[in-house]
Amino acid sequence: MLWKEILDAFLGTLRDVFPIVAMILVFQFLVIRRPLPAARRVAQGFAYVVVGLSLFLVGLEEALFPLGRLMAKQLTDPAFIYAGYAHIPAVSHWSEYHWVYIFAFAIGFSTTIAEPALLAVAIKAEQVSGGAIGIWGLRIAVALGVAVGLALGAYRIVTGLPIHYFIIAGYAVVVIQTLFAPRLIIPLAYDSGGVTTSTVTVPLVAALGLGLAETVPGRNVLIDGFGLIAFASLFPIMSVMAYAQLSGYRAWRDRLRKSESE
Repeated sequence: MLWKEILDAFLGTLRDVFPIVAMILVFQFLVIRRPLPAARRVAQGFAYVVVGLSLFLVGLEEALFPLGRLMAKQLTDPAFIYAGYAHIPAVSHWSEYHWVYIFAFAIGFSTTIAEPALLAVAIKAEQVSGGAIGIWGLRIAVALGVAVGLALGAYRIVTGLPIHYFIIAGYAVVVIQTLFAPRLIIPLAYDSGGVTTSTVTVPLVAALGLGLAETVPGRNVLIDGFGLIAFASLFPIMSVMAYAQLSGYRAWRDRLRKSESE
């Protein structure tokens, strides 16, 4: 029953949040030795956290995980891929799963744009940089990175290629970009890879990866189903640094044109 699932999620969340509360209280009263400021507001905040996380976890199990698996199953269904054909081949080619790559790209972009953690980081980055880093510019750059990463990750699952080849190549590109990217953007780019793997993106991405591994012939759920989130964390680092590099190149080109016209 739904109420039993909510109660189980609530009790589990209480168990998970309790060590955090205990650690804060120990440091506040035994190390800092000061009363907790705005104790009532802090208690209300923790209550909201517990209730919100409980409902969120139930929502994952009841909606987002089944939705991701359902979409993966429908997009990899031979009847959908070979619609109109009387004979369905036993072995599929990676190019025949193009709708899977398009869906992975679209879901990666849309979930990242809706990610509250990314919005908070983008707002703070604009404030700290004095407007040099735009909110929408950063959000779109990160979203494009996640979208490309998920599309490539879906391709890896379909083909069954080893994940470490992609990760090693990706981080090699990141290291090279780090050597040439503006110093202002490098820490933000590395943080952008972390904020994408948060409350909105991870459930759908994990469900999509597991759903693909379950439905693509010859794939192993344990070996091939996981790892898609790694692509969602890696490629935003590239895209944010590329965004900064392109912006720097455009500024240099404008200065060059202005000096030539003078």
